Amino acid sequence: MFIGVDHGTTAMRFVAIDDDLVEPLQLEISRGKAASMTKDEILSLICDSFSVHLNDIKMVAMTYSMGDGMTFFEDMHAVEGRGVRSIEGAGKKTGGGSRIFDAISDSAIPAVLVPGIHDMSNTDSRLNIFSHSTSPEKLGIAYHAMCMGFEDFILSDISSNTVTLAVANNKVIGAIDACIFAPGLRHGPLDVQALRDVDAGQISANDAFMNAGVLKHTSFSDRHELLKAYKNGDENAILALDTIALFAAMEISSMQILLKDYNTLGEIILEGSIGEMLAVVEKINKHLDVKCHVLDRWSAAEGCAEIARDIAAGQKEILGIPVNL
Repeated sequence: MFIGVDHGTTAMRFVAIDDDLVEPLQLEISRGKAASMTKDEILSLICDSFSVHLNDIKMVAMTYSMGDGMTFFEDMHAVEGRGVRSIEGAGKKTGGGSRIFDAISDSAIPAVLVPGIHDMSNTDSRLNIFSHSTSPEKLGIAYHAMCMGFEDFILSDISSNTVTLAVANNKVIGAIDACIFAPGLRHGPLDVQALRDVDAGQISANDAFMNAGVLKHTSFSDRHELLKAYKNGDENAILALDTIALFAAMEISSMQILLKDYNTLGEIILEGSIGEMLAVVEKINKHLDVKCHVLDRWSAAEGCAEIARDIAAGQKEILGIPVNL
């Protein structure tokens, strides 16, 4: 059995695949719950959920945080600092991802850590003006798309934040991270007022990022309230989703310009809790005059499971990124 682990914004998602399985198996644990569990409890939950013994797990591929401390797919048992430059920066810290990382890393399970894309990555160097481009789970989604038959494509993951990645000839060529361009529900780039608030000491830069999404202009506290209001025809909810769709389409368009230098425009793939919404998909389709493909929220973990399977079989490169095992 091969297992992929997606260190998501709100939850940890696990997908198991094997030749004997008709469909992938799935497990989701909130990051808060994972933070309260012991390593043994985590490993037991994985084994019980997938009806497998630890020694029958052939390989795990996991994403963790930004993955900006590594440029290759690495042996999870050998990396330093969990493969990140620092735990500080843009994002919410709960400890759940760290607890699961350590449970797998301290076990005897063969495991590989998926890298993020950043300024030391072997991607289009023009995008290396930014220190970080995308976290590792987007590579999981992209690899799953590649396993589905896509070779040239733009992937936009739209949920709490929006991140867009470009692949040409099965190789990642660049990405735009959440704090640079398009806002999501909660997170987004810092505008002039946010910079003023940070300089005045009223808020930290990370808090500003964590509250720069479209929800800040509404009275809705979360996605569920927003979607309920949207279904009821609330104007603010409609505007919020229209805004996300517009900026996501603009970000996708910017990556299409990049793909032109690689002699393709590519297919458009959407993913994420907002990217899966029919209303948002239809708006992006209209903005770009295309028909986007839509993947579900399990795609990152399933892609990581496929990465584990193929690396265990001897593959030395994933999406153009070397495997260093």
